[in-house]
Amino acid sequence: MNFYVYILECSDKSLYTGYTVDIKHRIKMHNQKKASKYTRGRVPVKLKYFETYDNKSDALKREYSIKQLTRDQKLDLINSKDLNLDHFE
Repeated sequence: MNFYVYILECSDKSLYTGYTVDIKHRIKMHNQKKASKYTRGRVPVKLKYFETYDNKSDALKREYSIKQLTRDQKLDLINSKDLNLDHFE
């Protein structure tokens, strides 16, 4: 099983960081206003970045560390990798 840490861009251009085991399903839930209170009023959301981990503990630690970053640092992270995000949409 894979564990994912992801960053979404919300409709108001804010960034949301989360954790999941199924990115496609989680984005669908965010856009249906069923995933998080924060994104509920900021749909649609778009996947901008993700990382994959082999265990939940490492993924949750990384999620926390990303949440501590400034917006500019998160944007640098997003721009640091050329990820193919199309198959998650």
